Amino acid sequence: MGIGTRSFNVMGTRFECPDRYQLIKPIGQGAYGIVCSARDQQTGEKVAIKKITGIFDNLIDCKRTLREMKLLRHFAHENIITLKDVYLPSTEGQEFQDVYTVSELMDTDLHQIIQSGQPLSDEHTQYFIYQILRGLKYIHSALVLHRDLKPSNVLLNGNCDLKICDFGLARIASPDDQAGFLTAYVATRWYRAPEIMLSWREYTNSVDVWSVGCILAEIIGRKPLFPGKDYIHQINLITDIIGTPSAEDMEYIHSERARRFMQSLPHKPGIPLEKLFPDASPEAVDVLNRMLVFDPAKRITVEEALRHPYLAGLHDPDDEPHCEQTFQFEFENENLTKDQLRALIYDEFFHYHEELRGKEGSDLFQNVTMDDSFMAT
Repeated sequence: MGIGTRSFNVMGTRFECPDRYQLIKPIGQGAYGIVCSARDQQTGEKVAIKKITGIFDNLIDCKRTLREMKLLRHFAHENIITLKDVYLPSTEGQEFQDVYTVSELMDTDLHQIIQSGQPLSDEHTQYFIYQILRGLKYIHSALVLHRDLKPSNVLLNGNCDLKICDFGLARIASPDDQAGFLTAYVATRWYRAPEIMLSWREYTNSVDVWSVGCILAEIIGRKPLFPGKDYIHQINLITDIIGTPSAEDMEYIHSERARRFMQSLPHKPGIPLEKLFPDASPEAVDVLNRMLVFDPAKRITVEEALRHPYLAGLHDPDDEPHCEQTFQFEFENENLTKDQLRALIYDEFFHYHEELRGKEGSDLFQNVTMDDSFMAT
């Protein structure tokens, strides 16, 4: 038996949906395609179905999608979004051009909460930061760096449960992978650690800790801390607040040009964070000071941050699990062709539909019907 599907016209686009899911409404649209909310009729849960259109039009983006699929299948943690299903268009068989992913449906993201002006207590802030760090501990234990943590990649539901999403830029946490680490690095600049911009010799888990510090400051101050317009502006904003780094702190900058640039900057004493955030608790300011440190070797670690007094009321070492297995990025080491990427994505589909492995083309699907009753605009 194949997968029974129905096809809908959503915002002028063909959107297929297996019979298992009852489509509710479109909730997002972007360069990647369309996202609809739906109900999983087997479990009763609400889910988000994303149609990724023309997945092979850009092979770098395709590899990002594949990377995220593999990572989310590997991970199982309360503070990481769960990928529940992957399915393919019914009519294209092995020559598919689009892919559908099904994940947990969350109510909002941290960016929207910050922008809304909704009052947030210190307890809210603690709970958000604790959950981000709890998820990061698990991610880092798999030898993975997220590399793109920002408020819009932190999803929330009504009871403040939090899940980290968007692992398209994640990479292995290994000094041996530095060449790969630097390729196509396009994470949002405002949350980017200074060592990323200054071509440090090595990158560690601390790049994500810097991003958490930026997020914490944004929750407290209700606006981005370092909204740089370009790299130079970004570095200037950072040094305005945390001060000019010492000669010792700049020893690890690999790029001679970057080192000369840093040495050319006027000395800045920085601004004490307690003055910048006068309403923040002393504990919040202290952990922020330890996260926003120029030298990554001196930056607080995720596990140290979890033990910090600011999170004392939430920290439970028995409920902050590690990932049991490290993640392997073998597929990253090859220059994969479109056909090879298609085969790898096809394999991801079969991980969720083992009963169909070995079938091809039309045998994978049955009873494909067009339902024009769902004409969402």
